[in-house]
Amino acid sequence: MEAKCTFHVTGWEPLPGDDPAEGPALARVVIRKKFQGDLDGESAGEGLFCGLGDPEAGAGYVVSERVTGVLAGRSGTFVLQHGGIMGPDTPPRSFGNVVPGSGTDELTGLRGEMEIARTAEGVHTLALRYAFVENAE
Repeated sequence: MEAKCTFHVTGWEPLPGDDPAEGPALARVVIRKKFQGDLDGESAGEGLFCGLGDPEAGAGYVVSERVTGVLAGRSGTFVLQHGGIMGPDTPPRSFGNVVPGSGTDELTGLRGEMEIARTAEGVHTLALRYAFVENAE
């Protein structure tokens, strides 16, 4: 099955990071999002970002976030772990998964892979290919 939704970043709280004399800085951020579409809910998580100061020169991120919401008429929580890279010779791409065993309530047994894209208008979209594994927990 596949779920598609848009999301908006509703919170961005920087934490202490690493800003070396040479090379790109590493920034830690608490992130909150609101999802609308086939996945309806919100999330909170933490990310580590590299190259936020000049992403066109090269940048990457990794995030773990707990999603609370409704997917395919089922409610509960699950954890998404994802990342992305981009650079002058590297087109933007994202990758990520539902952490196995992280589903709760009616989302127990959720497994999946995800991609994030951003349209020219600045809208973030998430595509989640997923399945429910019986007796997974």
